[in-house]
Amino acid sequence: MDREGVGPGGTRPVVVRVPVEPVEAVMEADAADSTVLAGDVVVRGPLFGVAAQDAGDGQRWRVVIAVTAGCPQLARDSLNSALWFRAKDEARDRAERRALLAAVARLESERVDELDLAGTRYRVVRAEEYAGAGPGGIEEPRPSDPEPPAPDWNRAVKEPGIDGGLVLDPAAPVTPTQAVEQLALRGLRYTGERFPEDVRADARRALDTHPDVLLLPATFTVVEQSRARGWTPVSGPHASAHAARKSLDFALTWMWPRMRGLIPDDADPHTDARTPAAGGGPAGKLAAYAEAADVLRAGRVNRLGFQGATYRIARTRRLLRWGPDGPEGPRPSDINSQDPARIHLALDEDGRVIPED
Repeated sequence: MDREGVGPGGTRPVVVRVPVEPVEAVMEADAADSTVLAGDVVVRGPLFGVAAQDAGDGQRWRVVIAVTAGCPQLARDSLNSALWFRAKDEARDRAERRALLAAVARLESERVDELDLAGTRYRVVRAEEYAGAGPGGIEEPRPSDPEPPAPDWNRAVKEPGIDGGLVLDPAAPVTPTQAVEQLALRGLRYTGERFPEDVRADARRALDTHPDVLLLPATFTVVEQSRARGWTPVSGPHASAHAARKSLDFALTWMWPRMRGLIPDDADPHTDARTPAAGGGPAGKLAAYAEAADVLRAGRVNRLGFQGATYRIARTRRLLRWGPDGPEGPRPSDINSQDPARIHLALDEDGRVIPED
């Protein structure tokens, strides 16, 4: 991808506010340092979610499905499921339930990118996922990124969700480093022969149709370093660096041992690489997995070597393009990995599930 200057036509001014809180000032200093240590931009590709706008919201939209899906259809399916459960559990009367189920029926059979329902607009939105990089590789969590005072490794404890309660407001003031990043990335687009022509054409068009950029909150992803493929994601994005570490801990102690035949598929679900063998301590090859997990748990570890591979907690970022009618939706060249389909059983007008037979 390349950065190109975008002319003033169609763009809105960026409103800058000066940080006054000490914590925010530290975050600004970290952001400034990152431009020196990891000032290059590495783009992974698009992510998708769903935003909603009510009649009184003005130019603001709120994220109702986190912008983390790898293709537009996954975001549509998430909206399908959310509306189905709303029809089942929250509809106030039959008329509201009928409207919700009509929307579900469309999502089951059509690639719907925008939906009007009871005065609310729902839109599948598109963001570009990227990360900073420099001589030391891909950017890791910053010192000022939120961390729990005492890390909790209990898998039963649910981590905060991504984009929860997030409001998209193009007029909201931003900090100086955020303003610099927004302006620098306005002209970001796909270039180069390795991208198909339709992808490049859509990227060029987006500079005109959606000339502004909004930055979404940072996410954190486990990546594996490879000489052949560079940095490859191992996990999906997480809301915090600790949540990403927990996902790597789960892979080391539970998922990978099962995938590699070190723990039988029919073993107790609570069995993992730390489960003592008959003689005490992890059994055989599992000991290496348990030891790696212990290293990960020793502190705020962002790099881990294991069996010849290097894993890193990467600080990933997302930008969303914005036009006169709000956030950008899927582009014609975006690939859908699956077709629309029925996800849940049918409901009657009173919200009761209708059995298949």
